[in-house]
Amino acid sequence: ERDEEQEDEGEEELRDGGVPFYVNRGGFPVDEETWERMWRHVARIHPNGEALGRAIRGATDLPKIPVPSVPTYQPTTPIPQRLETIQKYIRDLQYNHTGTQFFEIKKSRPLTALMDIAKEMTREALPIKCLEAVILGIYLTNSMPGVERFPISFQSQFSGNHFHHIVLGVHSGGRFGALGLSRREDLMFKPLELRTLMDLVQDFEGAYRGYWHTLRKVRIGQYVSHDPHSVEQIEWKHSILDMEKLTREELRKELERHTRDMRLKIGKPAPPSPTKDRKNSIGSPLRGPGSPVRRISRVERRPSGDKKSLERKSSEDMNGYQIRV
Repeated sequence: ERDEEQEDEGEEELRDGGVPFYVNRGGFPVDEETWERMWRHVARIHPNGEALGRAIRGATDLPKIPVPSVPTYQPTTPIPQRLETIQKYIRDLQYNHTGTQFFEIKKSRPLTALMDIAKEMTREALPIKCLEAVILGIYLTNSMPGVERFPISFQSQFSGNHFHHIVLGVHSGGRFGALGLSRREDLMFKPLELRTLMDLVQDFEGAYRGYWHTLRKVRIGQYVSHDPHSVEQIEWKHSILDMEKLTREELRKELERHTRDMRLKIGKPAPPSPTKDRKNSIGSPLRGPGSPVRRISRVERRPSGDKKSLERKSSEDMNGYQIRV
């Protein structure tokens, strides 16, 4: 239950495999307290921590780190090639090993606020972690209406510790793939070649087995809107699959059901975007007060094995949500 509560707040990565890390909640430029805390944490977690910190901070001739260019492509560039270019950009930013996450991602924020954070990532060009990579992947694929995106998160276990990871699933032209970032080469990018969602999940499951991890749960969200100004929240956990309890056939049926649910969402009208004046009043989420948190109720989730369809929210409820945002 504690894991569920943490994930509702977007905090599940704050302790990954029993190893804690910090989050920069002050935006940019990084304040002095956050900066010094990062170096103290490096000194604790790195084998040569204090000496490493002194060597880097005292150096006057450190090489300049190249800043990756945001991907651009011709209108005729095929979708698979575009996705590979985006993945290369995410990889070029590099995985963040400092123990301090530079960009604060709250899953309860509306999509427009998360896209503001993604823009900040492209400006700062700092190393990122897997959740940041998912937000960045959504931002970089917003201009591809033929590509549907959805989050896939994994909970694995190894040596008594639980590990959390998330990637961005992609679907286009009848094929599935994934974008993301990980310490492990086969736990992030998947080319747009897999025929079914089952094939995609099994591909990740096989990669986990290769690292002696037992995959416990897989949580799959709904398609994400292509409107960067949408006030919708990302639906992170439309289906929750218990990998230990489901047989292969049950897993296949659950993933087929989820695929149908995602297709149905394409035809649903999205809530209207805020007006121009409203957009200007939102401001940067990293520099202003936190947006109000709308907790996702248990009723709205679709755990594995639940065959009952959820009632659609009435238009009055949706309008009320927009007012609250």
